[in-house]
Amino acid sequence: MNRKNILTRLMAIVLFSALLGGCSQQSIEKESLATEQSVTEEPERSVLVTAEEEPESGQKETLQGNSESDAEDEPLTDVEEKSEEDEEDEEDEEDEEFDEFESEFEEAKQEVSDPLEGYNRAMTTFNDKLYFWVLNPIAGGYRFIIPEAPRRGVRNFFHNLLYPLRFVNNLLQFKIANAGEETLRFVTNSTIGILGLWDPAKEWFDMRPHEEDFGQTLGFYGLGSGPHIVLPFFGPSNLRDTFSMVPDNYLDPTGQRKPLGQTESYEAEYGLLAIKTINKVSLRPGEYESLKKDAVDFYPFLRDSYEQMRNKQIKE
Repeated sequence: MNRKNILTRLMAIVLFSALLGGCSQQSIEKESLATEQSVTEEPERSVLVTAEEEPESGQKETLQGNSESDAEDEPLTDVEEKSEEDEEDEEDEEDEEFDEFESEFEEAKQEVSDPLEGYNRAMTTFNDKLYFWVLNPIAGGYRFIIPEAPRRGVRNFFHNLLYPLRFVNNLLQFKIANAGEETLRFVTNSTIGILGLWDPAKEWFDMRPHEEDFGQTLGFYGLGSGPHIVLPFFGPSNLRDTFSMVPDNYLDPTGQRKPLGQTESYEAEYGLLAIKTINKVSLRPGEYESLKKDAVDFYPFLRDSYEQMRNKQIKE
């Protein structure tokens, strides 16, 4: 009995374990099939999803491209607008500057009294021919023979001699400091500068000359320039400055001081004047030519330039 019971129990255990093994295999097979189906379905879904999303991404790219092109176009239009505005502003500024220059030139033309224009034009032509036919060739030969350093020494020497003219007219205009500095300049250049041949007052001590004449003094006290006059040999002037040449001549150590009725010759005075003029022209080669080249109508250009220069000197 005991053996039969043991055998029956063993058979029951074997059958039960076999049943359990079959069930577990079926469940495993079902799970494997499910996993295989899920694996196969997932790529299909991914392919479908990518296929569906591709046009959307393309649309996004096109939208992005359009937005980028729009963004690029917008600043370009802004830059173009700004550049156009800048160009317009520059043109407006240039027009304003030209209008201001033109108005100043017109005012200068209106202020100049020129009842002797016919005579002045003829005398300007005379002085022009005198320059090109006589003065410029002589100055060219003088410049070729004499080196620049001695010519500058000659200029400094004659300028130093004009100290009384500058000193007196500075005092008459109550420019006391300028008169004192002119005195220091004269003493320094006459001693260290060897009679004014050199200008150590300017080069060493930065003492610059204060150019004043009797015409500027009269203008300082309110006297007008009067009608414009072109003098032979001397060039542009006016009634006030022409009258001022008399006292200026007496304050110039090289000037003419003989009475009007005296019959002595003026060879020495004219000789010094010729040397000063030729030396001055030799130190400024081509200056007159360039001035004439830039002028449309030379006479009014000279006239207005002279009057503006004198007015500026009086105001300083």
